[in-house]
Order: sequence, then structure tokens, then C-alpha cells
Amino acid sequence: MSKHSALNTFGRSGNPAFTKNFTNTDTSSLPLAERMTLDGAVNKTAILLGLCFSGAFLGWNMPILVIPGAIIGFILAMVTIFRSPSKAGATAPFYALFQGMALGGITMFAEMQYPGIGIQAIGLTFGILASLLFCYKSGIIKPTENFKLMIVSATMGIMFLYLISFIMSFFGPGIGFIHSNGLFGIGFSLFVVAIAALNLVLDFDFIEEGAEKGMPKYMEWYGAFSLMVTLVWLYMEILRLLMKIRSR
Repeated sequence: MSKHSALNTFGRSGNPAFTKNFTNTDTSSLPLAERMTLDGAVNKTAILLGLCFSGAFLGWNMPILVIPGAIIGFILAMVTIFRSPSKAGATAPFYALFQGMALGGITMFAEMQYPGIGIQAIGLTFGILASLLFCYKSGIIKPTENFKLMIVSATMGIMFLYLISFIMSFFGPGIGFIHSNGLFGIGFSLFVVAIAALNLVLDFDFIEEGAEKGMPKYMEWYGAFSLMVTLVWLYMEILRLLMKIRSR
């Protein structure tokens, strides 16, 4: 994941979807009806969340959909981010649906081992979302440039560590503490959850700035999709943390 403006290479948001798509766009000639609004982005986020929950219902009842859902969701995310951000209105709903299928199946498997863990993970995810939105709007947390740089650096470090562990898993156990349920493993997961959560603050800031600049209307869908990417990451990290704690 990467972030935007003052950070040059990575941009302002740890979410890769924001990296290069809100900058260097002249919107002065756009009619007001064709410009991004905050309400529009919020409404489209609600639509994507609804589709994600619908997909999760399917994945929960048909776990066989986990792998195809994850693969198709990943492909749609890559296409949306790197090839067709202007087509996010077409790709983002399918991303949310297929990603929901994967999350639903994964949650079902976790629920079989640790009953009640699914509702705990969902509750914590949306509790964190609401809390950080309040903190951002009230000014308790301000996304200063130093704050952005810190979150970007931590996010990139986590993604690099996950990549190294994935590669190492082909030749051995990978990086053990990432999956350990010991104190160090739980501490690592708490750190990752915190970084994923703070990425939401930067995403809020980025969407708000896009609306203030009057970016093209399709950026409402793109902003909603980008926020979904962070929420999915946050949910998975919370689920991983809870599984570690419950397994002790």
C-alpha cells in the first residue's frame, strides 16, 4: 500500500487505490453536476458495503466460493487501481461482491473454530470506523504530513514483511511470529490493526479533499472502492488478531 501528495512516490493514502488518481487533474471546466461530492462518495460506500455483505452471505453458505471470490476480487482491484479508475462505477460493485464472498467463507471457517468470532470482528471493524471518523471530523486526529509519512512507512513495511513471509513459505515455515499466538505475535497483530485503522483517517482526508477540489464524478465510486480496500484489510487483521487471542 502507498499514500499521495507531499510523499511524492507513495502519495497521501496507504491505500494503493489513491496513489496516483487524485492528482494533477484540472477540474475547473467541469459542470457542478459532474463533480465529485462527499455525499455521493458516502452513498456509494454504503452501496459497496451492502454488496459486500450480500457476497459474504453467499460465501458463508457456499464456502467453495472463497478461492474464486478472492482471486476475482484481487483481479478487479488491480484493474480498477492501475488500469481503469474511471470505470470504478462498473468494477467496484463486482469487487465488493466477490471480496464479500471470500470474506464470508473465511469468516465461516473461523467461526467453526471459535464460535462468535465473526460478529466480534465485524463489530470491532465498524466500531473502529465510526470512532476514527468521529476523531477525524472533530479534529482529535489531524492527518499532518508527518502523520501521513509515519503511516505510509509503517504500511509499506508491513506489506513488505508479508510479501517476504509469503515467499519464504514456499521453502519453509515463513516468518513465524506473524502467525504466532504468543505475546510477540499478538503484539504484532495489534500493531498491524492500529496501522490499518489509521489508514482510514488518511482515506477520509483524501476523499474529503477530492470533493473539495471537485474531482470528476466517477471519483465518488473510486473513493468508495478505495475505502473498501482499507476496510477489508482492517477486518482481516482484526479477525487474525482475535483468532490468535482465542487460540491461547
